[in-house]
Amino acid sequence: MAETVQTKAEDRPASKKISALQALWPFIKPYKWNLIGAGFALVFTAMVALSLPVIARLVVDNFGLDSVAISRHFMALLAFAVLLAFGTALRYYLVTRLGERVVADIRKAVFNRMISMSPSFYERIMTGEVLSRITTDTTLILSVIGSSASIALRNILIFIGGVVLMLLTSVKMSMMVLWPIPVVLFPILFLGRRVRSLSRENQDLIAESSGDASELLTSAQTVQAFTHEELSRAKFDAVTEQSYRSARRRILTRAFLTAVVIFMVFAAIVLFLQMGSQDVVAGEITEGGLVQFMIYTIMVGGAVAALSEVWGELQRAAGATERLVELLTIEDSVTDPAQPRRLAAPVRGALRFENLRFSYPSRMSISALDGINLHIAPGETVALVGPSGAGKSTIIQLVQRFYDPQEGQVTLDGIDLRDLTRAEFRKHIALVPQDPVIFADTARENIRFGRPDATDAEVEAAAKAAAAHDFLTALPDGYESYVGERGVMLSGGQKQRIAIARAILRDAPVLLLDEATSALDAESEYAVQRAVEDLAKTRTTLIVAHRLATVKKADRIVVFDAGRIVAQGTHDALVARGGLYARLARLQFTEGVAAE
Repeated sequence: MAETVQTKAEDRPASKKISALQALWPFIKPYKWNLIGAGFALVFTAMVALSLPVIARLVVDNFGLDSVAISRHFMALLAFAVLLAFGTALRYYLVTRLGERVVADIRKAVFNRMISMSPSFYERIMTGEVLSRITTDTTLILSVIGSSASIALRNILIFIGGVVLMLLTSVKMSMMVLWPIPVVLFPILFLGRRVRSLSRENQDLIAESSGDASELLTSAQTVQAFTHEELSRAKFDAVTEQSYRSARRRILTRAFLTAVVIFMVFAAIVLFLQMGSQDVVAGEITEGGLVQFMIYTIMVGGAVAALSEVWGELQRAAGATERLVELLTIEDSVTDPAQPRRLAAPVRGALRFENLRFSYPSRMSISALDGINLHIAPGETVALVGPSGAGKSTIIQLVQRFYDPQEGQVTLDGIDLRDLTRAEFRKHIALVPQDPVIFADTARENIRFGRPDATDAEVEAAAKAAAAHDFLTALPDGYESYVGERGVMLSGGQKQRIAIARAILRDAPVLLLDEATSALDAESEYAVQRAVEDLAKTRTTLIVAHRLATVKKADRIVVFDAGRIVAQGTHDALVARGGLYARLARLQFTEGVAAE
């Protein structure tokens, strides 16, 4: 459930094992031939690297003895260098390409999952944190697949091969060099756990910081209007500094771990050199053999040191993988049925709300709808009115199945929405929200969002019907004008008319208007009202409005109060009956006029 996703670092358990990286296998598996090629290049380069000390021994042992043999050995060294360069380049290409491909797939999978999550999910997690996971966490995974994992495997091969060849060269010196390795592994495992925990905490704090920044920057005008800049800066600074302190603790722990490993490894090398030089004097080993053994020792020591570094990266990636897997596996409160039904064509648009009881997941103790029974006939225009918080917009939310009721059902043409896929019935619904969403694109594409396959002529016809054509043609590039992020270049009324044009273009049998004309001036409202009335003649229309003048001509007006239906009928009948609607009408049509 969404409750498992929190925004506070302390609420999330730290990754306890590198095995969390196994969750990446389904994304890697489709590219197994790329993986096999990278593995072959990896083994090949490790074998070449392990062969170089043998040639170095032959060169040293032949100094001053055979110039032809020395030249031959140097040529062999050069040939091995070419092979090493080719193998390393091939490994880098294959591994990096694999990393980029896998991370691209992960990003797409997470976005595809998140774009279909119901609003209840976003009640408990900020979109900025989701974006942080898609970007920051996948970058960590890229560093592992595209680099760290390859380095780790290469150094494991170097370590194993180096140890075997050291033993073949000199068992006595090998024991002197290898005894610290178990001691070195202890701080790697012990301090590595601490690094992993701090890495997860750091990633969580970065995500929280990104979420705060996203929210504040997208609301910059409101922040500035209320002179909230200093408090906003202080809030962001506090989270960012907390993230820095967490990163500093992680860096300090890793630095200490690196120092311990390097000291112990090279202390063993110093002891080995002392013993080796004495063995050369005693004639137990040649100078070339000592050089060969020393190179293997350096290679093994370097491999251990590199593994201690990579181990920290793997742990960070394990934490990042866990965070992404949370998003990929989290259960949504609204899901499509396993065996969905289909709506009969043509869709008539009959809506029924039967015994509805509903509370929003984030406030279950407050009833948003309490025992609602409402039947709307095909082609009927029904207005929902009442004070703020009465439950009107909740009805609009349930018609689109953004939430499921705790009791009762919502049906379209007699079929429970829960028995249909969301895509199946939503394509038959057009929405004009109270706060229209305008995308960072051209005006034409914003209208075409209602029906992506619409022609330019159909887009312009919809704009004319929504009284948007005149202002759109007056823009610098007309319909091709870029309207900015969230439509920042448009006024509130212009955004509303684009949203109405989008709904008109969709031409769906069910039309939902949630305060659709609230941001329009009187002249535009009159023009749009006529367009909406013409549109409503051939489809089921549900109108949420506070301004009763916009709903007087509705076939039926349903009055909500505290999540219940308290009255319904025509405007004249409700005014004559008295009660809540009559009081609202009196305030708007009589006292409101007198006040002016």
